[in-house]
Amino acid sequence: MKLSDDQLERYARHIVLKEIGGPGQQKLLKARVLIIGAGGLGSPCLMYLAAAGAGTIGIIDNDTVSLSNLQRQIAHGTGDLGRAKTESAGDAARRINPDVKIVQHKERLTGANALEIVSQYDIVADGCDNFATRFLVNDACYFAKVPLVSAAVGQFEGQVATFRAFERDGEGKPKPNYRDFVGATPPPGSVPTCEEAGVLGALTGVVGSLQALEVIKEITGAGESLAGKLLIYDALDTRFRTVKLKWDPKNALTGESPTITDLSGHA
Repeated sequence: MKLSDDQLERYARHIVLKEIGGPGQQKLLKARVLIIGAGGLGSPCLMYLAAAGAGTIGIIDNDTVSLSNLQRQIAHGTGDLGRAKTESAGDAARRINPDVKIVQHKERLTGANALEIVSQYDIVADGCDNFATRFLVNDACYFAKVPLVSAAVGQFEGQVATFRAFERDGEGKPKPNYRDFVGATPPPGSVPTCEEAGVLGALTGVVGSLQALEVIKEITGAGESLAGKLLIYDALDTRFRTVKLKWDPKNALTGESPTITDLSGHA
């Protein structure tokens, strides 16, 4: 793929980076990225991936824009109230970069469609708001052999991790998957929702941008992959720390023909 004059100018700041350069930018332009959820994390992730020139970006979300979303979900505006989030987010991405192809999945992610949808993409960025969907996405990515960049936020803390569980490490062991981080769905009511506990709006911008950065690294091969590690950001203390994740045999995903349980997850 030869970059056009407009593309050379648009992506000039990437191209001069030796870790990305022209070849890395071409990889971005050819990439297919799926974003799970067009909310607080999916919004900044989408905006920066569109700006970076990710060629095709799929957005799956079955929700509509409400006024309480606008404190943090920057892909939507007041004029978008009541619109499908996939539509308003797609418009926001195209305003940044009209060359990016946006694929809207206005549907609920379920055990029946997860593998089919995930298999259409090269990498997945999960920013959903519930554990059921996170397990569903994790399993679909494993069986489709698609890298997963997962992000989550609490009130003042955020986390980002990359999972390539379909690969093995230097010792021949499988790399960890999301189930090695969160072994099982927490009991109902044990983890307050964003609506119940609140969340600092700008925090989602920081963590969603970090998620986009890790997606770009996975696509271009720049730097060191976050696979097998968890990055934690404490906004109140302005502190980052990284911890290693370990593969646990009891959480192993096996087989080549998955049976993905529908846990009533949604994006």
